[in-house]
This record gives sequence, structure tokens and C-alpha cells, in this order.
Amino acid sequence: MHLDDRELLLQFKQPETKEKAFTAIIKKYQEKLYWHIRRMVVDHDDANDVLQNMMIKVWKSLENFREDSQLYTWLYRIGTNESLTFLEQRKKKATVSMTDVENSLANKVVADKDFDANRLEWKLQLAIQQLPDKQKAVFSLRYYDEMPYEEMSRVLETSEGALKASYHHAVKKIEEFIKNN
Repeated sequence: MHLDDRELLLQFKQPETKEKAFTAIIKKYQEKLYWHIRRMVVDHDDANDVLQNMMIKVWKSLENFREDSQLYTWLYRIGTNESLTFLEQRKKKATVSMTDVENSLANKVVADKDFDANRLEWKLQLAIQQLPDKQKAVFSLRYYDEMPYEEMSRVLETSEGALKASYHHAVKKIEEFIKNN
């Protein structure tokens, strides 16, 4: 039985039920958050690391959650920011050019045993890896998670108009990549 988010948040604020409530929140959202993060960082191990870091952040700051937005919106925002931070750190650590970093991500997609080179999904994943990180996040939230622009604007703290434009540009780049590859 899944408790609603308000009940879980109330339980989290009680010392005797805090850990149980946090575990329930993790169980409720972990898989969706994992796949959201994985689509951004590609590699399974990296996604697990980012998810773990995210959960530590959530544990430390959940008491201060003001409930201005839904819990899952807040969690997605943290997951997205952690993913973008991870990608930015990896780029800074890399002593190679940006193109090499992006090619490395694309090569991880090609090497991933879950992808079949004959499927459109494989091409789509390669195309997504060519997008700038923020466009990747917008495309992932809209295409895979089917998140409304209004909700996305709260997750990414960006205007709906900017998100629509970003998604449109991402789709055009992906279509072009698939057409030419």
C-alpha cells in the first residue's frame, strides 16, 4: 500500500517514523528517478552514483521542503540538477575536447547491452547524446516522462516558453540526426 506524499511527509517529520517514511518515498520514486537520471548520464553505474548522491541530498533537506510544489517535482528538480552537475564535473575533469566527451557518451550508448543497433530507439539515444545537457533534460522530461510544461518549469526553474522552444530545438536536432545517420 502506497501512502500519499502528504502522509509520507508528515511521517518523515516524526522522529519515530522518519526512516520508514524516507524508505517509502525512495520505493515510490526510485525507479522513475533512476531512468530520468540514466537518460541524462547514460551509464548505469553513473546513474546509480548520481541517484545515491541525490538521495543523500534529499535526506538532508527533506525536513525543509516547503511543499510549494509536489514532492515528485521537487525530487525531479534535485535529480536533474545532480545530473547536470555530474555532467558538468565530468566535462571539467576531461582533458579532451567537448566533442570527445560527447562522443564518449555516444560510445557508451553503442556499447550498452540493452540497445540493439537495428532499432530506432538506439538511434534516438545516440541523437539525444548529441544535445546540450539542458536540452537533454527538457527532452527527457517531456518525451519520456510526459511531464507537462507547467510542471517542467517548476522542476527546471525556467519559463514555459523557454522550455517549449528548447524542446522544439531538441526535437529538430534529433530528427536531423536520425535522418542523416
